[in-house]
Amino acid sequence: MLSRRTFLKTGAASVLAAGTFTNLVSMAAEPTKEGKFIWGNLLHLGRNMWGDAPSALVPKTGKLVCDDAVWEKITNEMQAVGMNLLVIDLGEGVQYKSHPELAVNGSWSIEKLQKELKRLRSIGIEPIPKLNFSACHDVWLGEYSHMVSTQKYYEVCADLIQEVCEIFDTPRFFHLGMDEETARHQSTYEYVVIRQGELWWHDFLYFVEQVNKQNVRPWIWSDYCWDHKEEFYKRMPKCVLQSNWYYSRSFDPTQSKYVQAYLDLDKAGYDQVPTGSNWNNDENFEGTVEFCSKNLSPELLKGFLQTAWKATTEEFLDRQLTAVAQVKAAKEKLEGTK
Repeated sequence: MLSRRTFLKTGAASVLAAGTFTNLVSMAAEPTKEGKFIWGNLLHLGRNMWGDAPSALVPKTGKLVCDDAVWEKITNEMQAVGMNLLVIDLGEGVQYKSHPELAVNGSWSIEKLQKELKRLRSIGIEPIPKLNFSACHDVWLGEYSHMVSTQKYYEVCADLIQEVCEIFDTPRFFHLGMDEETARHQSTYEYVVIRQGELWWHDFLYFVEQVNKQNVRPWIWSDYCWDHKEEFYKRMPKCVLQSNWYYSRSFDPTQSKYVQAYLDLDKAGYDQVPTGSNWNNDENFEGTVEFCSKNLSPELLKGFLQTAWKATTEEFLDRQLTAVAQVKAAKEKLEGTK
């Protein structure tokens, strides 16, 4: 097996050099399928994405943390309030044909997942896949999360992206995650992996290339721009849909780089789906919609995404339904002012 250093020097890797590759993906700046204004939600099918204790190798819970009945209740309520898109955090939640070793007890078969995708579409909800390739949130990758930036890692990630795009029948978007890959966010981890500089860009652009190969538009969390502004706006391809996220109450860009990022992304010409959450307060989503709808260019604002960041289980059903209700309230308020 090639070492990471050797691989980065190969002809295949050189195609991904920053300048050449950025020019390549910039040609796909416009999405092929626009779709409706997004009122979206994120639900977890897989949940094995935070921390690595107790085992430093493959810290699997052994069982999928997702209740089918709760999933159906939440998605039916989404339809009832007029939401039209669901980002599905897949992780270990699927029995992938290319890598069945990633499945846990209860992971959905491809047939079950495709049946659910059909049901979602039948009730007006567009399903979008998400596989988080951030080294902070890739425990679901099992042993491959300890092979980041190796040839085997690239092969596995490419396999999964291709297979998922096929399962979802060429979705409009593919969410790559890529958030929180910092020392601070892994301070309690036993095994810490942080890509930075050229390696971060190499791997990120590799994922973008794999998604573009499937005629699908890449989508990411935008927080890399918070502490890497100059390089982010110089090198981030316009084809990548951006979801900056901010979960507090106050929306003062002079006091928060996280809020300022919405304005910076807009000024730089990026399509955005701003993301709010009710994980620590109930005012954030409405505040996100109000601030962004007033301050972002209408042609670049593609919609909004809500994230409860709770498991899809009975324990958190009330919180999940509250998140949906907050979307309904914000949606009605915005549409009433147009």
